[in-house]
Amino acid sequence: MPRFKLTLEYAGTRYRGWQIQTNARTVQGELNRAIASVIGRRPFDTYGSGRTDAGVHALAQVAHLDANVTLTPGALLSRINDALPADINLLALERVPARFHARHSAVARSYLYQISRRRTAFNKPFVWWVRDELDVARMRAAAERLVGFGDFRAFTDDDPEEKSTTVLVEKLSLTEDGPLIRVRIVGSHFLWKMVRRIVGVLVEVGRGGLAPADVGKLMASGSGLPARLTAPPSGLFLEEVFYRPES
Repeated sequence: MPRFKLTLEYAGTRYRGWQIQTNARTVQGELNRAIASVIGRRPFDTYGSGRTDAGVHALAQVAHLDANVTLTPGALLSRINDALPADINLLALERVPARFHARHSAVARSYLYQISRRRTAFNKPFVWWVRDELDVARMRAAAERLVGFGDFRAFTDDDPEEKSTTVLVEKLSLTEDGPLIRVRIVGSHFLWKMVRRIVGVLVEVGRGGLAPADVGKLMASGSGLPARLTAPPSGLFLEEVFYRPES
């Protein structure tokens, strides 16, 4: 059966995340409905590079589609887009080898989080408005302590008995653009809620509620504090999924 690589963007505000759920509207569910309307009764399967939670957005989510179709990739892309809701859009669709897997072939992922330092009339679904003054230099100093291999069990609800909580964080940077602070994190993979809890901890450091050195102590202690500081999903975007060239 032919395999296709799909790259799509979506605003996650109206959805209960990427993955299909019973009695919930999801991005994968909408994608599957659109594909079914294009190819009819022919069997097909879709697999995403990873889940995004309710309210989280994507600039370049990757999925693969297995389907017997005679349409060219360009025609298939166009027809699926015509059937998708306006807040989901296919950016690219290409034929790939059967060995490609959207999730298992990925070698790294990048997430972007947007913090707004002012009230906004237009971007509320895509930022976290933090009213307090934030010291970005302190936040950067704290971010440095999270780069490298680390046990992020304090930053997730995943069960360490069932799943490894050790992650390689390759990059964690903060940039300023007017009232926006953009947090970008690149890693081998990410645990459930991990990025949002990292952002919440960095914001608490910026507010002055934590010292940069406290972040390392959180990693070692298994503290429940990161869970209480979890940032809202509105500011989070899956930015890019990385693959080896041969994939």
